[in-house]
Amino acid sequence: MSFDTTLYLTVLITLFVIMDPPGAIPVFLSLVGRKSKEERNRAAWQAPAVSLTVISVFAIGGQAILNYLHIGIPALQGAGGLLLLIIALSLLTGRGAGGGSEAEDVNVALVPLGTPLMAGPGAIAAVIVYVSQADGHTGSLVAVALAIVTIHLVFFLVLRFSTVLIRILGEGGITLLARIAGLLLAAIAVQLIADSVRGFITGG
Repeated sequence: MSFDTTLYLTVLITLFVIMDPPGAIPVFLSLVGRKSKEERNRAAWQAPAVSLTVISVFAIGGQAILNYLHIGIPALQGAGGLLLLIIALSLLTGRGAGGGSEAEDVNVALVPLGTPLMAGPGAIAAVIVYVSQADGHTGSLVAVALAIVTIHLVFFLVLRFSTVLIRILGEGGITLLARIAGLLLAAIAVQLIADSVRGFITGG
């Protein structure tokens, strides 16, 4: 078994660009900024853990799952886009940004952080493609697996140490950050929906 370093770096860079760990910081802080330190730290590892689980499942049997359910990547993009748009609207209007009692009961590490923000349609599609390209070669599969684990370790470190910014930002800063995060999420959601429509058109 020969470890494929080139494939490892390719997958790692691809996932870093698609998943964008630094770009998740505003969303993460806006959602956990008003929670306790323990809850923030827990969310910092739970979100990457959820994302790792989802992506691992799709890496192992993603194509089979999609084929069985007759779901294409465009449908996955559309669903992810709509879900992110709902979260974005709640952030922009001030609901769900950690201020209400209802928001306190929701584990934001699961949705929207773990999925679809981290383990989104783009990352899932990329992993499915790379696993299929590995074509059963052990060295290539190990390279893909290590790249997936590495990007989630990066995510954990980025989120974990971003919580120090909360003391600097204060209440007003977190509120402003929530609005900015909502705008960014809305843009990502619209792009996903546009890609979904384009995929249906070209596929059809």
